[in-house]
Amino acid sequence: MDSYLVVGIIIFMMIMFLLMGMYIHSVLLASGIIGLILLEGFSILPGLLGNEPFNRVASYTLTTIPLFVLMAQFILHSGLVQDIFYIVHKISRGRRSLLGTLTLIIGGMLGAVSGSGTATAASLGQVAVPELRKHGYSGPLAGAIASAGGSLSGIIPPSIILILYGVATETPVGALFIGAFIPGVLVMVTFIIAMLFYYRRETKRSPAAAEAQAEIAAAAEAEAAEEKVPVTRLAVSVIMGFLIVATIFGGIYSGIFTPTEAGAIGSVVGLLTALLLGKVNLNFFKASLTETIKLTGMVMLIMIGAQIFGRFVSLSLLPRKLISLLEPVMDSPALVLLLISAILFVMFMFIEGAAVILMTIPVFLPIITALQVDVLWFGVFISVICTIGLITPPVGLSVYAVSGVTGISSGSIFKVGMGFAVFSMIVVCGLMIAFPELATWLPSVSGGKG
Repeated sequence: MDSYLVVGIIIFMMIMFLLMGMYIHSVLLASGIIGLILLEGFSILPGLLGNEPFNRVASYTLTTIPLFVLMAQFILHSGLVQDIFYIVHKISRGRRSLLGTLTLIIGGMLGAVSGSGTATAASLGQVAVPELRKHGYSGPLAGAIASAGGSLSGIIPPSIILILYGVATETPVGALFIGAFIPGVLVMVTFIIAMLFYYRRETKRSPAAAEAQAEIAAAAEAEAAEEKVPVTRLAVSVIMGFLIVATIFGGIYSGIFTPTEAGAIGSVVGLLTALLLGKVNLNFFKASLTETIKLTGMVMLIMIGAQIFGRFVSLSLLPRKLISLLEPVMDSPALVLLLISAILFVMFMFIEGAAVILMTIPVFLPIITALQVDVLWFGVFISVICTIGLITPPVGLSVYAVSGVTGISSGSIFKVGMGFAVFSMIVVCGLMIAFPELATWLPSVSGGKG
């Protein structure tokens, strides 16, 4: 069968499968197998479905994922997030715009130690949103702040997206982590600017509402004054929080240990944190291990499906045909990158981030190589777009996580979140295309290991 026809059939099938609500790993697996049968016949299946799926996931580098997820679960169930936000609340008393700023910074720090955007967003939704609403923030804006803070785990290391990209392209994960640092901070800054814009616009539009919220805030301050968290507990939380960040970032960036070793050490420190805060019991281990197994199993299934789908993409010669189509504009790398970023932005709006990475790498990597674009830069670039995709409709996982724990409608959060996303997309992606050194300079001068 003609390869163009096969590609058209498979794209149509994938869209239909997604509309039917099938899991993304099933969509990739089914599309890949059917595409290969149409191209090569049934004779290709025995070799394809033999040891290859196992070999795909039996990777030392992939052990980073369950270790970082386990660390995240230990931290989230230790009560550390609540303690840190209590401190943030105290610091920002009387300065309501500062509370939103600090919430986004805390979201970035949580992303740095968890790697799980959904878990971080849900935690911020539970802890931060009620405080933000008490201090003059509307429900949609408070939800958007929590969602944006959680989404930062897509770019701020240790990002699961960066790990998967590193495995798929054989790029050192440590170098990707280091390269993502400056763009990650830039994304956080753009989110803060967008938050301040929305907050001031809300205040100007409705002075009466702002005055009412101020009264509520004053009552909240009085209530908070009565709420006391032991100083010793707060001291432990701060020390252990800094220790976790210093262990992960310091160890990886200095080259003392690999990302996998950082995940293992971080898990131990996370468990020690929970132990010191008195949260370790049977339910603690049950909840932490269950969530770790669920998320790791999901990633592994997606990788198996994506590996088979990637084989179909290679045999269909789709990358080569796309390069031929793009040949008239290949002399303008910036234009091609803008086109690729637009495609990825739309895909991240509809499909889970890990799946998009593994689905598109076989298609886009040959184009990037032909353009002589740095593969490490492209990985960081994709992670920025993925971070933004976590707060865009219709499949913004961070938004749904916040909506689920707060009761704020996802639609209203999306309306504000889209402002955050578009602004960050234009500024950060534009700067990265204009100045690639934003992602490549730190890895070139550091000793990060893969």
